[in-house]
Amino acid sequence: MARVSAPAKINLSLRVLSRRPDGYHELASVMQQISICDELDFSLKLDGIGLACPGTDLPTDEKNLVYRAARALFDARGYRGGVAITLYKSIPSAAGLGGGSSDAAATLLALNELCGLGLSKAELMKIGLTLGADVPFFLYAPCAFARGIGERLSEITPAPPRLNLVLINPPYPLSTKTVYENLNLTLTKKKNSYRIPRFYALGDVVRELHNDLEAVSVGMHPELSEFKRMLVAEGALGALMSGSGPTLFGIFPDEQAAKKARDAIVKKVSGDTLVFFAQSI
Repeated sequence: MARVSAPAKINLSLRVLSRRPDGYHELASVMQQISICDELDFSLKLDGIGLACPGTDLPTDEKNLVYRAARALFDARGYRGGVAITLYKSIPSAAGLGGGSSDAAATLLALNELCGLGLSKAELMKIGLTLGADVPFFLYAPCAFARGIGERLSEITPAPPRLNLVLINPPYPLSTKTVYENLNLTLTKKKNSYRIPRFYALGDVVRELHNDLEAVSVGMHPELSEFKRMLVAEGALGALMSGSGPTLFGIFPDEQAAKKARDAIVKKVSGDTLVFFAQSI
């Protein structure tokens, strides 16, 4: 048996450039993996794919990206064996944190090694893209500049400084599809050339913070603005919604300041709102 971690991500910037004929959107985004992780256990067996997600109501069949990742990998190599997978969720679902995509990427990596399938990173990323636009990122690097629908990745060097973060996750999911459908591209229209940003200091990261989807999600849930103000009031140098939301994050000067802010915010929000301390990976 093998256990692997699947980290969450945040978008330090997300710019929507245009809508493609296939319905996807052209993006320019800085993505950063963070220390909130799901855990997955893998045990090889003779045949079949078994998936358990204890403590959740997540599907355990082909509707789950983990199951589909295992099936896609086995089909790509004609592998006849099977696997039992247990997924332990810590990353909130439909939260803008990429949990499902990360779980799928972790599954591809783990089974490629456990089953001795010998696929290269590039081959795994190609399979990953068939599962979801964010999956290749989790196979690529802890921080990357993503273009296209997220599949054209460039490593960011130098890597951003260590980020100390507080995340606020409201007690409701937001559908990525719905958020994009409500995006007014005439308001976000901009040139399609964005250079890879350079992060030499924390201030460079804070200045880059931008998310074209934030206004859409705040329009659907105005209370998100209050959470953002709360992060800044507790000392965040900058705050932003991640992905299509609804999770918001604040960047703090150091670990002590972030943990102090987390403790203060926990006392101010309802019990079903999750508040996390996290760091960049």
